[in-house]
Amino acid sequence: MDTAEFIRILDREGRLLADAAERAGIDAKVPTCPEWQVRDLVRHTGAVHRWATGYVAEGHPSRRPLDDAPALDGAELLAWFREGHAHLVRTLASAAPDLECWHFLPAPSPLAFWARRQAHETSVHRFDAEAARGGTPSILDPRFAADGVDELLRGFHARPRSRVRSEEPRVLRVRATDADDDAVWTVRLTQEPPAAERGETGDAECEISGPAAQLYLSLWNRVPFPSVTGDRALAELWRSNSAV
Repeated sequence: MDTAEFIRILDREGRLLADAAERAGIDAKVPTCPEWQVRDLVRHTGAVHRWATGYVAEGHPSRRPLDDAPALDGAELLAWFREGHAHLVRTLASAAPDLECWHFLPAPSPLAFWARRQAHETSVHRFDAEAARGGTPSILDPRFAADGVDELLRGFHARPRSRVRSEEPRVLRVRATDADDDAVWTVRLTQEPPAAERGETGDAECEISGPAAQLYLSLWNRVPFPSVTGDRALAELWRSNSAV
């Protein structure tokens, strides 16, 4: 997927998030994030959008703290979110391809990183908002969902801060059943951060599989795993320790 595709998805997902939050009501509980009400979800995602915009617009070379959201509520909070989301989309769409700024996962370029990361950040939290609203959630494209699985496994959990560790070496397989043929990952768990690679390399003790969208949300701990075969304790190890 290219940067322009991620920006289009970010635009769509942010609009859907705001609409779902408005329909749910700012006081509604978020079942996928039990400690949150919708206002917390909107404040968090809106603050992340502005944080990301700062890197792209101003070219910051090092990490900066995430600013707190303003003390807004109700319609004013939703308007603040929509304004920040639209500004992020415009900033990414107009940024120079050779932009240089801080980013925290491997990527072809800083611009490619921020477009991809914010598309996935917003997509997961759009699902949270729709869970609070109730009803049928919006459909995720399998190719985008499979990319999100890849970002999570080979990006986030490759970092030292990942808590998915095993005293004894274990091998987990993750397979998207409705995406491209290479939408399968082999994840090796040790006392070091998980080492994930694309492809079916060697035997696995456990496999988590299913449609890419459900797999994506389950690995982000939003829904149950679609299907687990083999040693279920390995899947539960992931579930218990994989919060980012």
